Parts: sequence; C-alpha cells; structure tokens
Amino acid sequence: MTPTTPLDERIAHALVGAAVGDALGGPVEGYTPEQIVERHGGRVHGVVGPWNGDTWRTARPIAPYHKGDGHVTDDTLMTHALVRVYAAVRDHLDAYAVAAHLVPDLMTTPRWIPELEAEALPLQRIFLAEKWLVARIHYGHADPREAGVGNIVNCGAAMYMAPVGLVNAANPAGAYTEALDVAGAHQSSYGREAAAVFAAAVAAACAPDATPDSVVEACLALAKDGTRAAIETVCEVAARYTDFETALRPLREAVAPYDTVGPDYRTPSLDARRPSRIRSIEELPIALGMLVVSGGDYRHAVLGSVNYGRDCDSIATMSGALAGALGSEVPRDWAKTVAEASRLDLHAPAATLTQVAAEIFTRDVSRRRAHESAFAQLGGARCSD
Repeated sequence: MTPTTPLDERIAHALVGAAVGDALGGPVEGYTPEQIVERHGGRVHGVVGPWNGDTWRTARPIAPYHKGDGHVTDDTLMTHALVRVYAAVRDHLDAYAVAAHLVPDLMTTPRWIPELEAEALPLQRIFLAEKWLVARIHYGHADPREAGVGNIVNCGAAMYMAPVGLVNAANPAGAYTEALDVAGAHQSSYGREAAAVFAAAVAAACAPDATPDSVVEACLALAKDGTRAAIETVCEVAARYTDFETALRPLREAVAPYDTVGPDYRTPSLDARRPSRIRSIEELPIALGMLVVSGGDYRHAVLGSVNYGRDCDSIATMSGALAGALGSEVPRDWAKTVAEASRLDLHAPAATLTQVAAEIFTRDVSRRRAHESAFAQLGGARCSD
C-alpha cells in the first residue's frame, strides 16, 4: 500500500478483491470456525471445494448451488449488476435508478451463474431478500425510496455497495448519502444504514493517506445507532490483535450483543433481522475488524473473514473490497482461479467503473462551480464574512 496508488488500481483491487473474497468464503458460509477446521483439517488458506464434495447438487441446506471451487456467489452478481447500472446512468444513483435499471437487469437478461453452472436470470439465483427488490418494485409498484421497508433486515444491500464508495472515492460523506438513497429500495433500518456506512468505508479507503484506522474513524463519524456502537466495540477489540487466529472468538463475542441472528447461524433467533435502533448486521463490523487486525493486508483480512464462518462470503466480500481500496493487491493465483472457475472477467467491471467515476467527478466539479457562482451572485459570500 502506498499513498500514490492511483484510483484505477484501487478500483480494480477493490472489485476484484471483493469477488475473490466472496468466492473463498462461499463454501464455508454458515459454519463455525470449529466446524471449518474439522471439515478442512485446519484453517482455509485459499480456494476450496464444496462443503459436501461431489454431492453438492442435492446436499442440504446448500443445494442446488455449487459453492466452492472458485465460484462467486450472489454478492458478486449484485456488485457487477450495480456497476452496470452506473454504466447506464453515468452519474450518481438513487432509488429510482435501482427501479429503472437494476430491477430489469435482474429480471430480463440471462447471465452465466457460476453456482448453477448454467445461464439463468440473476433473479433465479439471488437470495429472497434480494428478490424483494423485484417483488416490491416491479410487482408491488412501491415507491422505490420506500421499497426496502418490510424486507428482512440483513446485509443484502451492504454486500454490493462497494461501487458507490468507489465513484465517491475519498468522499465518505458523499458515498454515505448516495448509498443511503440507493439502499432504500432494498433495505430499511440497520440494513440500510450498513449499506451506507460500507460505501463510506470504501470511499475513505481510497483517500491517498488512508489506513485501516482512518477508515474506521470515517465510519464512526457517519454511522448511527447500533451500527456505530457495533463498529466501535468490534474495532476496539480488533486493535488488540495482529493475527486473525487469535481474534476470531473475541471479535464474535464483541459483535454478539448487536447481532440479531444469534449463536446458531442456521437457526436464527426470534427477533432475527427485525428493524431496530440498537442492533447491527454482523458482517460490516467484523469486516472492519478484520481490516484492523490485518493492518490492511488483503490476504490476511480475507482469510480472517473466511475462517470466521457464519456469513463469511459477505464478510470477505467487504473486507476484500476495503483492503483492495487501500491499495493492497489481490493474490494473482486466487484471482486467476476465481475468474476462470466463475467464467467472469473480473477486471472489466473495474475498467467500466473507473471511466464512469471520472465522468461523475467532472460533472460534480461543474455542478459545484455553478453553485458557487450562483451563491456569489446572491451575495452569499458576503454573508459568510
């Protein structure tokens, strides 16, 4: 990591890093660190195969998805879909852009789905919390700004908000505001808040002098309610560790009071994923905690996230994006394996988003100058003297 790492490289590292983290975490999602050790004879240190081996097509609770062997999951499918929305709009997004572009993309255009090993509509792969977008906006004709109300509160919107942070690079407040609007179509309560804070974190990581600590500080300056409390608590604990192995249990204990899912990930508690002012999703605070533990190193942050278990594909997606945005490179062998196994060009979305980010910045400068000129003509500059 260097302060001079250019934006195009940070965008590439962030988006490729998010996809690789997603693919590494997919096959162990939903399990505990202890179960992961038992299944794999130790910690996961790279791409591994499906949890149930060759019986993945029928083994519950994962069937019929081929999680493992370098296949990305819905986290990456949604991230790339949001990049396509930016490519179409070529400006800042809002909930109406989700309705006009993201929802039709999910419904109408078949794409290669690695976990299904077939071409299918993305809608046929994404989780129920993401299908909510289509149900509420397309079929329910809800106001896009309020469509997220009523959905289960989870990390579904946060997991694909890295592009919002990248087009607002080095402007965490701008990323927070934009993501809050975008995520309103999908989530409410602390799920929507987490999406905004994650976008802000990615934007903060793109600053020339960014560090894991400065990223956390930017999050704490913007985050509200339980999300802020969870991030503060988890990252205070994370600061005591420099190795993910010893940090796994302390980080889980730190986030547990804020997490609604409960100790058994596959058997959620009665108040799981309900709106709250004092709760937080688990994934974002843990991703930030792993970023702190690793000192911003991509490999360390992602492996810590993967071996944490539970919703580790989303945790590794987030920590991978954050470490990449800081400038930490993704191991080339991992990226190559994931790209080939998933049949995806992992660098193409980054090239697209880099161009769009530059166009948006140019428009922002023009808009800002027009505002400055109008404000000065109104005598506003004299009022500030």
